[in-house]
Amino acid sequence: MPTVLEIIKKTTDFLASKGVENARLNAEHLVGHGLGLQRMQLYLQFERSLSEPELENIRPLVRRRAQREPLQYIVGDTDFTTLKLKTDRRALIPRPETEYLVELLLTRLNEAPARILDLGTGTGAIALALAKQFPDIAVTGVDISTDALGLANENAKANGLENRIRWLQSDWYSAVPAKERFELIVANPPYLTAAETAEASPEVRDFEPAGALTSEGEEGLADLTAIVIGAPKFLAPGGLLAMETGIAQHAALSAMVRQAGLVDGESIQDLTGRDRFFLCRAPT
Repeated sequence: MPTVLEIIKKTTDFLASKGVENARLNAEHLVGHGLGLQRMQLYLQFERSLSEPELENIRPLVRRRAQREPLQYIVGDTDFTTLKLKTDRRALIPRPETEYLVELLLTRLNEAPARILDLGTGTGAIALALAKQFPDIAVTGVDISTDALGLANENAKANGLENRIRWLQSDWYSAVPAKERFELIVANPPYLTAAETAEASPEVRDFEPAGALTSEGEEGLADLTAIVIGAPKFLAPGGLLAMETGIAQHAALSAMVRQAGLVDGESIQDLTGRDRFFLCRAPT
């Protein structure tokens, strides 16, 4: 029977032939998941021979990845800041860029905001990360998708935060009570154009929910526009609006923010040096 290391090598070659990036890392995660082992545990068993039932656990996982299904959907979870989040096709997979947005907010907030609104919460990643960081704040997470909200609620329970978050089904601000004001509104909305989505990798294009990726219009600005225009009504004086965006949208957003009466518009780059985040505030 083949050893663990032999199966990892064969899986790596097979995935690479299918165009999977980081094939060796993917192979280790898949083999480890099929065997119920963490990667470090896997390394200690490289020379162990695998039984046929163990191979049968691994094969369907490898087939799915070869068809370019995202690794996170196959193994069923991903790490995000200090959280372990369940991932499936109900919502986008949380990205490193979004994790960086959370880290950025923690450095920009002089004090814990009393109330936070997370627009387009998806898996609940941002809302849950901020709720864990600030134990005494009120957090509201909204999404138009009931499936996404179900996943977010499962993640809240899994991380012991189910009593910290209010979930609302809402088309951006539509179901948020009109009298409420927030010291922080954060959003990772759809911002790709249809053409950009069509050119994305098969993992993104064929498996992740299109409604969470693609925004209307030639520039992919429809959802960002709705968020900016609606923000003044719901931001507390001096409140911060933070958005993850496309890399060619900041000139338009700067004009849009000024037109909405918001101030201190700031474009911030991601770790690859591309314009990715846009921050602005309500007047004090």
